[in-house]
Amino acid sequence: MDMRRALIPDLVNLQAFECAARHENFSRAAEELNLTQGAISRQIADLEQQTGLRLFERVKRRVVLSDAGQKLLPEVRQLLAQSERLMIGAVAAGTMSSSLRIATLPTFGARWLVPKLGRFIADHPDVAISIESRSSPFSFAEESFDLAIHFGQPTWAGATATYLCHETVLPVASPSLLKGGRDIGCDLFENLPLLHLTTRPKLWSDWSAHHGKPVPHAYQGLRFDQFSMLTSAAVAGLGVALLPTYLIEEELKSGSLRPFLDRPMSTENAYFIVRPENKGTQALAGEFQEWLLQEVTSST
Repeated sequence: MDMRRALIPDLVNLQAFECAARHENFSRAAEELNLTQGAISRQIADLEQQTGLRLFERVKRRVVLSDAGQKLLPEVRQLLAQSERLMIGAVAAGTMSSSLRIATLPTFGARWLVPKLGRFIADHPDVAISIESRSSPFSFAEESFDLAIHFGQPTWAGATATYLCHETVLPVASPSLLKGGRDIGCDLFENLPLLHLTTRPKLWSDWSAHHGKPVPHAYQGLRFDQFSMLTSAAVAGLGVALLPTYLIEEELKSGSLRPFLDRPMSTENAYFIVRPENKGTQALAGEFQEWLLQEVTSST
């Protein structure tokens, strides 16, 4: 047998291992999988022979994972979950004429892309669309995405980047914090707390330098690692936040957030549509890219 084939695990054996590990009992694992206890024992024995590892130890009437089994279990669970997603995706796409897998920044996807997605779906009802969150660049060779939304500079190994839009941030706060929402002076920065994004610690300092407005304590205040939490904190009246205008369209429209000062600032980075070089001719990804560019144009 090909050595590489010999190292490929049988998913049935992995499933038996995961179930037995969860129950710490071969009989209960057999009941869940609708097998005999002997079948479970054989499958685990096959896996132990293939890996050369002893995966379980017997302790009284229970079987508990060995040190090797404990190390293997998380990866087995991940592989089983990936296999299940693969099959569900294949079944879902089976009734569709084509599929499109998109990676997007979490908050951009939730606050901008998904609310507008219905318009693309209406024109492409037979396309199976999958959208997943990715916060940083990845290898298109290892992950089969057709397109990604990227924030930063137009550099991505093995891919081409198309400019989508710049980001404009605006200082905002809840009406209760602004005492009626008046355009109040920067002197009140002295007494109002600032809210920060962990990944952009210099944003308030940059805003201050850009507008020539002093902001005392520009590095102090509550910090959050997602724009979604930063927005919720601002709505809750916890402080003043610098937020991208495209992320708070609904809050500005409803009045739950108001400009603290009407002093926007464009950040040095921008949003880009990224497509793998080896899929550059895929027509559907090209259509989605054109739709994204039209949506940006119509919303500015």
